[in-house]
Amino acid sequence: MKVKPKKFISLDESICIKCRGAKLLCGKARCPVLVRYYKNLEAKPLVEKKVIFGSSPPSVFVGRNGYPKVYAGPMLPPLQGDTSYMDTPELWHGKGIDDIVDFRMKLIRGKYRIDVRRVDGKIAEYTQEIAMAKKPVEMEVEFEKKPRGVIALYDEVQPHGPSAPIKKLWVANPKVDKRIEKVFYDEMKATEAVLWLYEQGLFVSSIQKAFSAGIFGIEKKFVPTRWSITAVDDIIGKKLVNEVKQYPWLNEYRIYYTKSLDNLWVIFMFPSSWQYELIEAWYPNTTWNPLGKKIVMYGDHEYYNGRSSYATIGGCYYAARLAVAEKLRAEKKQAGAVVLREIHPGYIMPVGVWNVRENVRKALRNEPKKFDDLKEAILFISSLLHIPIKKWIEVSELLKNVLYQRKLDDYESILQNSII
Repeated sequence: MKVKPKKFISLDESICIKCRGAKLLCGKARCPVLVRYYKNLEAKPLVEKKVIFGSSPPSVFVGRNGYPKVYAGPMLPPLQGDTSYMDTPELWHGKGIDDIVDFRMKLIRGKYRIDVRRVDGKIAEYTQEIAMAKKPVEMEVEFEKKPRGVIALYDEVQPHGPSAPIKKLWVANPKVDKRIEKVFYDEMKATEAVLWLYEQGLFVSSIQKAFSAGIFGIEKKFVPTRWSITAVDDIIGKKLVNEVKQYPWLNEYRIYYTKSLDNLWVIFMFPSSWQYELIEAWYPNTTWNPLGKKIVMYGDHEYYNGRSSYATIGGCYYAARLAVAEKLRAEKKQAGAVVLREIHPGYIMPVGVWNVRENVRKALRNEPKKFDDLKEAILFISSLLHIPIKKWIEVSELLKNVLYQRKLDDYESILQNSII
């Protein structure tokens, strides 16, 4: 009798999902998955000369290789005018992967070696000024050599175009965002600055850029862009969760959902004290399951007291948690929340964790389906997902708890019967 192959495998059987191009768990010097994408995206040089004049969105990038001595600098396209859309993920709703790649590849990254602990020198100072700007900044860059014509891909960071070392840099007087300028000169602690700017209504992506450029803190220090993105999501998320814990429980079951970039998002909220989980299901032929034959499912969770270790699922965990806590705080409610993400084959390359934060936000802006009965809510979730709900329950800690753990009400009825 022929044994039917499994359609699903565990996280332990998929090294690419665990690594996501960041840890090089395969032992190779470069991520084979990303190398394949680079090769497919090779293009003719965007510029045929070493000098570029253009308008930075504004945008900066700080690398992590060689930390604490890293490459940092501005990014700009060979275009003038309003380029702000190129580095504002909050405005990318409705954009396809091809659209994002098209305008992101136009962003040329200028590189200059700095010590993150010493914010000095003209290029470092210009990079900070650009990170504080509220509008596109006109600038001219002379590179040591022509920028290479390939796109750079990361799991946490939105992609960008070719790069080259900076020889000279000229920047027009940027129009500085007064809110960012305040935290720079008031020398707030980094956490305090992040939270204050968030409450002032600044885009999370703008806060992340300023964090990376060493704008915050008593001792100014550049932070690799990858790290700054997750750090800001985590700082804001923790603060919102602490507020949510003070509110009364949600009194119904809610399901929110949306689709984007061939990802399906389903958010399930239920009456409970704060608890949260993100589960991802990567289909074969997707970014981090490119050669697999089976679906890989895994996730991370936290209960009321939070986590004591970094989520194995990476920055996506903190991005989604921020969006969920944001929604609950706005409604002054406390709940348990499970975010389910199906990644289908159309998701062919990493575009950054903004995709998680902004699409969970987008789903939560929609009118939810509401239920008084848990069984009906689970059946509705099942109707949305392509993968059987049984598989999600097997992977999920929170779904198992809400479905199978006996609650106080169950024991109360037993006690009443025993007294009678």
